[in-house]
Order: sequence, then structure tokens, then C-alpha cells
Amino acid sequence: MEIASFEWKNPLEKSAELDKAEGQTIEQIRTMAQQKCQDPDQWLDRDLKHNVIVTSIDAVINLGRRYSVWPVNFGLACCAFEMIALAAPRFDISRFGMELFRSSPRQADLMIVAGTLTWKMAPQVKRIYEQMPEPKWVIAMGVCAISGGTFAESYSVVPGVNCIVPVDVYVPGCPPRADALLYGITRLHDKIKKDTFRPLK
Repeated sequence: MEIASFEWKNPLEKSAELDKAEGQTIEQIRTMAQQKCQDPDQWLDRDLKHNVIVTSIDAVINLGRRYSVWPVNFGLACCAFEMIALAAPRFDISRFGMELFRSSPRQADLMIVAGTLTWKMAPQVKRIYEQMPEPKWVIAMGVCAISGGTFAESYSVVPGVNCIVPVDVYVPGCPPRADALLYGITRLHDKIKKDTFRPLK
């Protein structure tokens, strides 16, 4: 009867072989990482020889303005809660570059009049509007800001914010949902897109 021969291997030798193979792989990665990468802009030089980019000054400036509108941070009534919800993760106006609600009107170019405007508050709203740099835009949010709403007959309520400052976009509702305000903002973007810098004749 023959007994099968068994060759015993030291587990440390196997571990040393694995370590050696792993070390070689790491050295290959290190040498590849230390080599200079090719310039990623080389493709641009190749493509520009075959393509032409044509646009207008209006389109370039309006593109920048459209996606960098900063709203001024103030709310008048219950519509302000929906305006606040617009900046939350569900609606996320940061995709439009508008997540910065500015505390100073001198750093803002969009006023969202969210809620009921009283005659007592009207001078402050006008002052904030006048302190905003040009170009500036106004959104009237909610039926109270648009026409006075249920308080239109009251002696203390302004029957529409357009009596105080010029309005670009009206967002109706009582209160309008955050997605309605988002739709109003996209309509404002369309309006900004059509702006021109050519002198009027």
C-alpha cells in the first residue's frame, strides 16, 4: 500500500509571495501616478479648427445674469413660508444659483414680495427696492401681494405691490406653493433671456 506524499508549505512563505506581488502592483501604480498627465485641453485645440462658436454679447451676459439671480431676504406674511420652502432640499433653487438669500439689498437683484403689503410697510419696501443695484427684478408672490387679496377693502392694505414698485412676474395663489414660485422664477429667467443692450432708437 502506497502512502501519498504530502508536501507541506509554510504559510509564511505563501504570505511573502502575496506581499511581493502586492508590492509590485503598488510600485506600478506609483510610477504611473508620478508621470505627467497629458494636457486635457488638447482636444479643444483640435476641435476649434473644425468648429466655430458664434454668439452675441446679449446672450452671454443674459446667461450669466439668468443663473446668478440673488433674492433679497425678507418676507411679509404667510407666503414667506413657501418662499423659505423653495430653498429647502425638496425644491432646491441652488440649481439656479439662487440659494444665497442676501441680507443686504445692495447685494441682491431680485425682490420677492411674499405676502400682504400694508401702507405702513410700503415705504420700507420702496427703500429696499431703491437700494438694490440695477438690473433688478420683482416677483409678486400671492394674491395679497398682487391685488390685496381678502384684505383688499381694508384701509391699511396696499391693493397690489405694483402701486409701490414695478413688478415683473406675478405668482397667484393663497399662498402659492413653492413649485408655483419656482415656475414664476423660470418665467423671470425667460424674461431676463430676452433683455437687450442695444441702444433704443
